[in-house]
Amino acid sequence: MAQRPEDLVELLPAADELLARAEAPDPATRPDLVLVHDLAGEFDAAHAGALAGAHLLATLPHETIARFDVDALVDYRGHRPRMTFTGDSYAAFASPTLELHALQDDAGTPFLLLHGDEPDFAWERFTAAVLQIARRLGVTRLFAMQAIPMPVPHTRPVTVTAHATRRALIESYPLYWGEMRIPGSIGALLELRAGEAGLDALGVAAHVPHYLAQATYPAASVTLLEHLSALTGLILPTETMREAAEANRTEIDEQIGRSAENAAVVAQLEEQFDAFTSSREDTGMLGSTGDLPSGEEIGAQFERFLAEQDRRRPGE
Repeated sequence: MAQRPEDLVELLPAADELLARAEAPDPATRPDLVLVHDLAGEFDAAHAGALAGAHLLATLPHETIARFDVDALVDYRGHRPRMTFTGDSYAAFASPTLELHALQDDAGTPFLLLHGDEPDFAWERFTAAVLQIARRLGVTRLFAMQAIPMPVPHTRPVTVTAHATRRALIESYPLYWGEMRIPGSIGALLELRAGEAGLDALGVAAHVPHYLAQATYPAASVTLLEHLSALTGLILPTETMREAAEANRTEIDEQIGRSAENAAVVAQLEEQFDAFTSSREDTGMLGSTGDLPSGEEIGAQFERFLAEQDRRRPGE
């Protein structure tokens, strides 16, 4: 028998306060509650979204209020968890996790964070379960933090693509292209289903230099947190993440500088980036000629990234 959406998740006692607040008889007394999600998967280039979420959990007060059934959602053979072997016995198993946390920002404003591994299975049931919990807890908006590999240089500010269920939610962000077909993600499906259910959902995807997509790139994580703050009003700590980004930039510069070929590639990307931004008041994604890439080029970039992820899995 197929599981019901609610069978995929366990609400913990720590959720009781939020449930009581959501059931308040006067809607005007219910605060705006944002649910942020950063599900680590194929569309988290350089682990930027997961790193941003982990940073929030490490720096802000929080409680775990729900746990999802990873046994029903994660393909262990596709994403083999780590185990500890101590010479002649197995000592520990690092199980994947998928949890919903209640946090408070630096001003004491509550918000939620859905953090962990992107489900491999039961996308529709998982999405329905998240939206059921969102309704019960009084969530007013969903916000996605993602990252995608793009032909941009690490020596320029990190740019983003914004998306939302209503244009008014991201009105200050430029619109770059029309319809295109790209590989799906659970975060994208969650936003789509939220909009169909009448719940506002939005997010940003940070543009990670394609040559750093498999590395760690905290500059993209800082950018995600900045846009999360700007679009939701949450006051979030970023100082330690900025320090990590500065140190990472120094390391990247040193590595690039050791190869004339790599330095030439970065210089070409800089030229394209500067040519595009100088002709517009905003910033955005660049194609191979300095123009915006077509839908086909963007889709191909995603497909190459996914193929690279697949090739790396056997050796994880």
